[in-house]
Amino acid sequence: MTPNQILWSRSRDGLVAAVTGLGFSAELADLLAHELGSPKAIDRMASYVRQARPRTEEMLVDEMLAIKAEIDTWRERKESQEAQAKYNARLYYQRMEEEE
Repeated sequence: MTPNQILWSRSRDGLVAAVTGLGFSAELADLLAHELGSPKAIDRMASYVRQARPRTEEMLVDEMLAIKAEIDTWRERKESQEAQAKYNARLYYQRMEEEE
């Protein structure tokens, strides 16, 4: 196994342990891990499960969706910042060329 695969496996196993410890199925935990898409997000979900101890599957899914939404918002903001930086650089170089 690669180091990345080990990291994913440990994160998934932690989520499975947290979810099954509350009486939910391991299949649900696997689905949550798959949908979250990264070890960091999976660890965040496992932390939520251990701390909040949700009582229903719906609560688990709602939190997973909230985590995904925050990640998507963060990605969109970063993409926007990168696009703005490229645009600003382009304007700067155009001004520099005009001044020459």
